[in-house]
Amino acid sequence: MTGIDKYRRVSVLIVGAGPAGLAAAIAAKTYKPDVDVCVIEKGADLGNHSLSGAVLEGGSLHELLDPVFKGWSDSAAAAEVLAAKVERDEVLFMVGRKFAFNIIPSIKMAKFLRLGFGQLVHQGDYIVSISKLVRWLGQLARSLGVEVLCGFAAEDIQLDRNGGAAAVKLVDQGLDRHGNRQPNYAAGETVAADVVILAEGTDGLLTEKFVQKAQLVRRRNQLYSVGVKELIKVSSEQYAEFTAGRVVHAMGYPIWTPLLGPGIFGGGIMYPGPEETIAVGMIVGADWKYCDFNPQDALTNFKGHRFVRRFIEGGTVVEAGAKMIPEGGYHAVPRDPDTGTVGKGGVLIVGDSAGFVNMLKIKGLHNAIRSGMRAGEAAAECMDRPLSAAGRYSELIVQSPVDREMRSAANFRQAVARLGPSLGFAFSVLGRFMPNFNVEPDYKAMTAARYRLKPVQQYDKDTFAAVAATEHREDQPSHLKILDADVCTLKCAARFETPCITFCPAGVYETMAGQVKPANPSNCLHCKTCQRKCPFDNIRWTVPEGGGGPRYRRM
Repeated sequence: MTGIDKYRRVSVLIVGAGPAGLAAAIAAKTYKPDVDVCVIEKGADLGNHSLSGAVLEGGSLHELLDPVFKGWSDSAAAAEVLAAKVERDEVLFMVGRKFAFNIIPSIKMAKFLRLGFGQLVHQGDYIVSISKLVRWLGQLARSLGVEVLCGFAAEDIQLDRNGGAAAVKLVDQGLDRHGNRQPNYAAGETVAADVVILAEGTDGLLTEKFVQKAQLVRRRNQLYSVGVKELIKVSSEQYAEFTAGRVVHAMGYPIWTPLLGPGIFGGGIMYPGPEETIAVGMIVGADWKYCDFNPQDALTNFKGHRFVRRFIEGGTVVEAGAKMIPEGGYHAVPRDPDTGTVGKGGVLIVGDSAGFVNMLKIKGLHNAIRSGMRAGEAAAECMDRPLSAAGRYSELIVQSPVDREMRSAANFRQAVARLGPSLGFAFSVLGRFMPNFNVEPDYKAMTAARYRLKPVQQYDKDTFAAVAATEHREDQPSHLKILDADVCTLKCAARFETPCITFCPAGVYETMAGQVKPANPSNCLHCKTCQRKCPFDNIRWTVPEGGGGPRYRRM
């Protein structure tokens, strides 16, 4: 017995227990109940690593659950997760710290005229906590016989000679910070599978290794945004004034001011949470050019705007977190150059790992669920011919709303990156007819320019990391690697003043004895901003031991 045949084997192995991965598991069991399905998740518990703006189109859930869970929408669990619908949908354009104009009438007109940005209407969608959604989907998957294992982090993917059947290597446990084996050392198991579904979320470690090993191609660079979010406990009066069922998306100040700058893509979000909380967040294109910019600075300014401040003033941040969002669109999805499949052989890529986010809607959760469903169906259908799974999966994606949506927004984000937010948004009405711009990776956008709206008070990153409840075993090797320390000292510090120290949302990086180091890796939120925004591409995020990272409960 040689190669991957010597390892423990399952029929379907899913890496990542987010919405896409769990949807894949449920769909596989729905299509073929006797197939063995295993889901591994690096978080300590379901939902711990799940964060999103979380406005969900309910149709995707009905497609997933109706065939096997009759009457699921009437259950108490569903009522808790799907408690609120968008009844009041606002898109504001903010001008300075005091003024805001609702532009939703023009967006509804665009929708009526079938213009691109008309997709930015969310009325009737569900307002959800993605952490709670994931816990619920995990319970449903387990009820079907899916093996869902938390606290298991994967560090590598191995392919056979055909590039199809795969084995996944879990990370070793019990090493000290120098890589020496401790008494509790346990070598990471390797699990082989007929079909592997990669559902790790944005910038997945195994996904990127697989893209390289299988020689998949992105026609355009993947672009990212960084999202930072706080859940704020407010007074009963403030919560009542904001009103349940209200979702606010904001553009303009503090990251986009058309005449004087700054000119950063993105905007703010507000929506009601449970127990008299309001979620407030800022999503910022990672192609920002300001070397002293931190998305949390923009969040501070957004919270200080007169419109936002009246709802949250005096409130307490009870949970917070950060993540990246893949925004490159249709042409940034990794595909086999010969066949066009999203994956290869028996390895499929779903959800944010693939980049299935529709930037004209600023949403990807429904596409994550739908792509997971198609992957689960393809995996179960192809158990007798696993090397054809990627082909079948891609056929199902093309037949689904996922492909149509991705095509409709195919060139939007690249156009904004090339033309700037003002012209980019203006031309977004052209939708799929926008030019197919080729844009450099986000990290190359960095300049020595300064963010002119820098808040006076420095953002409290220690508190942010604390309310994210993030932790890692202190004595394990650092999972954050600086490739060349001299680049930090001789190039980055001299030109940009070490921006990783500024933009890391958890304060991981510090200058120690004249060297920039990941001094606080136990604070890491797994957002991977450092890997994609270091201006010299000099940082790599590797997987820590399973169970580490944030412990989101309501995000």
